[in-house]
Parts: sequence; C-alpha cells; structure tokens
Amino acid sequence: MLATLGGLLALLLGLAILLLPLLATELSRPRDSVWGAVVLLLGLVLVTSADRLTGAPMLGVLCGGLLIGRLAGEVSQGRWRQLTDDEQQRLWSAERWQTSLQQATASLTHLLALLTTATSGVSQWLKQQGQPKAIGKLWVRPEEPSSISEIDNLDTVEIPEPQPLPEASSSQAG
Repeated sequence: MLATLGGLLALLLGLAILLLPLLATELSRPRDSVWGAVVLLLGLVLVTSADRLTGAPMLGVLCGGLLIGRLAGEVSQGRWRQLTDDEQQRLWSAERWQTSLQQATASLTHLLALLTTATSGVSQWLKQQGQPKAIGKLWVRPEEPSSISEIDNLDTVEIPEPQPLPEASSSQAG
C-alpha cells in the first residue's frame, strides 16, 4: 500500500517536472526532463512491484523517497531564491498561468496533429506492403520430383536400346 502510494506520488512529481519547462520557464533548467523521466521510472517501478516491497526493502524505498523529497525541496528553494522580485510576483499572477496553459494546450494540439499524421502515413504504408504486387507472366519450370518417395512413385518409361551405326566397321578399315 505504501509503495503504491509512493509510486503514484512519484508519477505525479515526474509529470510535474516534465511539464515545468512548459508552465514555469523561470524555474526550469536544461536537464529537468532527464530527472523527470528518472522520477517517472521510479514511480512506475514502485507501482508495478508494490506487492514485492515489504519489510526491509520497503524501509529502503521509504528512506529513498524521503531523501529525494528533501533534495527536491532544496533545489526548488534555491531556484526560487534566484528569481528577481518581479519574476516572483509575475509567477503568482493568474494571467501568466493562463498564457502558459494556452501555450501548453497549443503545443499538445500540435503534437497530437503530428502523431495523427504520422500514424496515418504508417498505416497507409502498411496497407501498401500488405497488398500483392502486380506481377507479369511468370516462367515456370516443369515440376521435378522433390523427394525419393516421389521418384519411386513415377511411372517408368522404357528407353529403347541404342542401335549400332550401319557400316561403321568398314569405314574405319579403309
């Protein structure tokens, strides 16, 4: 239960870290997406293997979660202190958050349009690959037996004995 709850919190935190550059560019840094992905992976592992985390491993996960939380708090306080007073005031304004959400929605809409276009292109390509190609006349060899049992089942044809050439011995003597 505790691992599942921690995993869900880690998934939410990882998603928030990934969305930070879109929503609050003043607080984001270049490598935040990597750390957001790591936290998402941690949350996924905690949620999927919650039944195996009991006893000492769960205590280790709990301590690790507390350390990650403490580090995240320190980093966010340091970033907040680096902002100017104007940036801090603007970060609390409703107009700024509306603009950020509109930009995020526009980016998400554009991403969905790109995914739809790519998916339709891939599906058309797969349909073309699945259709038989138009092939002209094929030259086919007569069937030959492929195994010994087929050779044994063939009808035998009698081949006539070769006839000696006439007068072959008299032309060599002369």
